[in-house]
Amino acid sequence: MLVLFVFLSTSGYAQWLSFPTTGTPRTRDGKPNLTAPVPRAPDGKPDLSGVWEPEPTPLNELTRALGEHFADLQLDQRETTKYTVNLFWDLKPEEYPLRPEAAAIVKQREHMLGPTEYCLPGGIPFTMLITPFKMVQAPREIVMLFEHPDPPRQIHTDGRPLPKDPDPSWLGSSTGTWQGKTLVVETIGFNGKSWLDEFGHPISESMHLTERFLRRDFGHMDVEMTFDDPKFYTRPFKVNLPMRLIPDSSDILEDVCPENEKDLVHLKH
Repeated sequence: MLVLFVFLSTSGYAQWLSFPTTGTPRTRDGKPNLTAPVPRAPDGKPDLSGVWEPEPTPLNELTRALGEHFADLQLDQRETTKYTVNLFWDLKPEEYPLRPEAAAIVKQREHMLGPTEYCLPGGIPFTMLITPFKMVQAPREIVMLFEHPDPPRQIHTDGRPLPKDPDPSWLGSSTGTWQGKTLVVETIGFNGKSWLDEFGHPISESMHLTERFLRRDFGHMDVEMTFDDPKFYTRPFKVNLPMRLIPDSSDILEDVCPENEKDLVHLKH
């Protein structure tokens, strides 16, 4: 049985909705050309900069698995990716690589609210799936800014190794290297407090995350994530998360979770 956890998400994307972004390729009618070639940074590498969101799963696929009234109850998830609900969506339950400890945690969390309901960070990959995020590519690092109230994520691309004794945090410590057209990001040092998805699949402090960012064209990017967490999972597992650019959007909305918050008291009852 699928159990959903209600979370709050923003519906707006940018504050300057009518401001055309400089450098955006356009068709003859002036619309952004999302199939144009990949933009390049000054050093010749693919430029991943932009405001991104996950490719939404067709609503009929969601309702087929979650029930025909799912969209009526979850209005904020009419355009969402299935991986927000369950990172193992494409597997049969008997194929989930869960250790007994992880299965017990998921069972325990069936009737619990996730960290985001208490205005805590969503962590990786959850916060990349529930709201848009902005990537800013600089010569020695890439910064990810989230519309969800998570801290900024720093991906160092200056050749430094991963820390030997990282200070555990919600987003971990990340380094990135270029392999041809693909940015490969290695992350360790998670604090183990976030949920991978609404199902409550856990992570531990020993998780090693490998991400491969490949911008296919101007408006589309593939993000392949490999999770290696031997404490909770019997094997490393991989998920492909297609992303799409929000064109003519250079800004993300500010979201201060505790400000004027009135929902949590109702969710507890």
